[in-house]
Amino acid sequence: MKPRAIAIAVVGSGSIADQHLRAIKDIPRAHLAGVFSRSREKAQKLGEREGCRWTADYRELIRDREVEVVDIVTSSGSHGAIAIEALEAGKHVIVEKPMAMTVPECDRMIELSRARGVSLSVVSQRRFEDQNRLIKGLVDGGAIGKLLLIEVSCPYYRTQEYYQSADWRGKVATDGGAIMNQGIHSVDLMLWFAGPARSVLGRCATQSHSMEAEDLALAIVGFRSGAFGTIMASTSIQPGFQPCLNLYGEKGTIKLDGAMIAHWTVPDVAKPELGERKASAGVSDPKLSSHLHHRLQLEDALAAIDEKRPPLVTGEDGRRAVQLIQGLYEASRSGRPVEL
Repeated sequence: MKPRAIAIAVVGSGSIADQHLRAIKDIPRAHLAGVFSRSREKAQKLGEREGCRWTADYRELIRDREVEVVDIVTSSGSHGAIAIEALEAGKHVIVEKPMAMTVPECDRMIELSRARGVSLSVVSQRRFEDQNRLIKGLVDGGAIGKLLLIEVSCPYYRTQEYYQSADWRGKVATDGGAIMNQGIHSVDLMLWFAGPARSVLGRCATQSHSMEAEDLALAIVGFRSGAFGTIMASTSIQPGFQPCLNLYGEKGTIKLDGAMIAHWTVPDVAKPELGERKASAGVSDPKLSSHLHHRLQLEDALAAIDEKRPPLVTGEDGRRAVQLIQGLYEASRSGRPVEL
């Protein structure tokens, strides 16, 4: 039986919007009902290109009875406010990372999704990469034994021109810095693999850019399981490198360089042959090379609506990443560990 069409409005027109629009085209059950940009000229151009309704007022799309899902791809600092309006209107919401800039905003979004009986999914497309899905199953199944340590490194590069390209970039309230904007995907993977965090200690600094937010963040994380984690996220590392994630267990070790398996010691499990691949992360350019993993996540979010189940990446998942990063910011200001 062919799945019913679900009408989606894409709110936002930046570079990440193109990934979502390409993904929607590839999903048989998805129907693009409208697009929004703050610029009327850009909205019209985008709507004509996609062959759909366009508007410079996103509230028109939220009020539209045809629209079931609001897909929010605007600047980071606007995610929470737009999502709250959409949820209050009874729309299902898919929202790019970070889901909001503060934990209270995240909590309000989760509360509304429950009260209105609608779905809330936060984009963490790296969970849909083959190697990460495989490793998640192995770690949960105890294949490398008790997890001892998880290391995350995000040595990205962004120019000063990148931060000057929009008035919201590089600001704490509207963008966040190297960890809230660029490093949050790896933070999400860390929490997905290791489970809930208990505490965080660290420092943030702005070292090589003229901007308000940090371009270097360092953290030590304590997990409820007893494992530890370390995080380095930067946009000052030239020329920019793939994010790395290393898992050390009592029985084995897995190391990832981007989406490539750099080391594999898993008792009784052969190293998988996944071929050459890149992680869906912008190393020195925010544009992603493929929309594949966005498509996989959007497909799941739409299927979850029809099947009346939680999406594979929930609002609660998005909240955990924001909470950890906010905790790091507080730890950096106070110089003391922050309990989560």
